[in-house]
Amino acid sequence: MIDAFSLHNKKILVTGASSGIGKIIAEKLSEKGATLTITGRNELRLRTTLENLNGESHQSLIADLTNSTELQSLAEKTDRLDGVVFCAGIVQYMPVKHLNLSSFDEIFDVNFKSQIALYQQLHSKKKISQHASLVFISSISAVSAVPATLAYATSKDAINSAVRILASELSKLGVRVNSISPGLIETPLLENTFLNKEVFEKNAVKYPLGPGKCEDVANAVIFLLSDASRWITGTDLIVDGGYMLRQ
Repeated sequence: MIDAFSLHNKKILVTGASSGIGKIIAEKLSEKGATLTITGRNELRLRTTLENLNGESHQSLIADLTNSTELQSLAEKTDRLDGVVFCAGIVQYMPVKHLNLSSFDEIFDVNFKSQIALYQQLHSKKKISQHASLVFISSISAVSAVPATLAYATSKDAINSAVRILASELSKLGVRVNSISPGLIETPLLENTFLNKEVFEKNAVKYPLGPGKCEDVANAVIFLLSDASRWITGTDLIVDGGYMLRQ
């Protein structure tokens, strides 16, 4: 019997794979049989991710996606792809009255513009296979109006809009484009920062099913990359443990 959720023989690029959700996504994809190209800015942490991958023939490529030269080099060195996971991102909490344009630009450059620029490079260099699946990691912040997240939330909302447009443009090629919007996710960063952990625990009670883990996002990514989701495109999959039920 064919396993529709298998990623065997699929070549997939994962950005932001040096830590957090991106790292776990890469590890879980390798367990499902994917051959990975992983990228990030931190060479040491990216090497650790590479060592944790299941199987062989994976590669890691150091790149700052906001640097056009490094972005072009990444696209050139990447194999023809059956899937891309756009996971690179940053977040800064700042009330609108204190938000400065340089911070706003930095967040948009990383969370939105660099993701679209990477797609453009891959497309122009014919690195996206027919019937490939593109998955962007968004956030429920785009729709949940969390205070002090204007720059982050709007960058993710831009991703959601771009996903629908890309899905429409690429459907004629059989390429699917979707996003995933996680809620509160427990990451290793919380173990090292008391304040973050305190805030995390305060917000966790708002989730009917409790806070999520990186694996929950990774499993959703596996679904959207696999043939099990072959008839799904232009969709934002909310993975939030029921948080939005209370909004």
